[in-house]
Amino acid sequence: MSESVEIGIGERLRFYRQGRRKTQAVVAGLAGVSEDYVSQIERGAKTPTVGLLHKFARILGVPVSALLGEPQFERNGTIHPVASELHRRMMSFGGPSGEAVDLVELRQRVDAAWAIWQTSQRRYTEGAEVFPELLTDVQVAARSFRAFGEVEQRREAARLSSDTYFLLRTFAKRIGRTDLSLLAADRAIAAAYETDDPLRVAGAHWNLGHILIAQSEAEAAEETAMHAIEELKPNVDSGGDWLAMSGALWLVASVASVRQGDAWAARDRLREHALPAAEATGEGNVMWTVFGPTNVHLHAMSVEMEAGESAEGLSIADRIDVTSSPSLERQTTFYLELARLHDQRRDDAAVLLHLMSAEASGPEDLRYNLLARDLVRGLLKRARPSMTLQVRALAKRIGLVAS
Repeated sequence: MSESVEIGIGERLRFYRQGRRKTQAVVAGLAGVSEDYVSQIERGAKTPTVGLLHKFARILGVPVSALLGEPQFERNGTIHPVASELHRRMMSFGGPSGEAVDLVELRQRVDAAWAIWQTSQRRYTEGAEVFPELLTDVQVAARSFRAFGEVEQRREAARLSSDTYFLLRTFAKRIGRTDLSLLAADRAIAAAYETDDPLRVAGAHWNLGHILIAQSEAEAAEETAMHAIEELKPNVDSGGDWLAMSGALWLVASVASVRQGDAWAARDRLREHALPAAEATGEGNVMWTVFGPTNVHLHAMSVEMEAGESAEGLSIADRIDVTSSPSLERQTTFYLELARLHDQRRDDAAVLLHLMSAEASGPEDLRYNLLARDLVRGLLKRARPSMTLQVRALAKRIGLVAS
């Protein structure tokens, strides 16, 4: 069995650090961590948190994607053809329209696509089979119904467009195409404003906030979220979806805070705004945000992880019943976050246990998540003999090593 040629995050960090003529001590000081911690990351002994990865990218003047690198599954063509096809169709705006558009049937297809994304263990494979054609048909619908008297049909077509672009934003982000994800987020906002629906407009800004965070634009993401929260204020007292959407935006603002190095502001936003909203509305899925108490607690756990407070993060995790989340992706993320928390504490057995739980709930997510792959790579380098067979079997299943 041979090791994958895929280059780890630590090796990329060392390459760019040395290329910028910065010592480990300088990078560590600017990032607010110890020199030994940077050394361990570069040796593959530790996996950086997402927030720390963004700090390294800013310090070295490179995009986060440069530190993450291009995984083997993109180089061998598993993902790129789908992304390229989606990009081509977005640029052609769906091609020429001809047949009559059935908005009811199209709504069923959009909702079914979202169900695949949030509940299927094969969501990448199944999604790739339906997203391109759905995108074309939704874009054709968006150009239809321009005659006098078709106002409501035009608004429904815009709702379908915004909902589809919401979906493509998260799909494109997960497969490493942040450029396509940003384009989808921008299209979602334009479509949402055509619906005359403040809730969808807020949802579109929630989407934009996520991709801005992914592109190391945490300050811009915070501004986007706070602006949308202000726009929702006249309706928030009505409760229900309005309050839930506001709460989801507070989660974006919280993540933006911790990515800017202010963990206390992140905690305050969760405690004072997001959690009360979640407790009032309960578990829900407004605009596919999966907002509710479970998601708030997941964010609280993530904030502690990014702040380096692994003990507090694990304490929060003990109080989370992830099975109450309507999204399988959220469940998988929970196990991956647990693995990262235990990685901070050098508890390899727990890291492996939770990576295997993540694989059970979302096998394709584990294959395509670059930080998860780096956790497995780290285990390969340091696993005790009693764990070696299990670690290598996992690495083989996610394509990290070849037989």
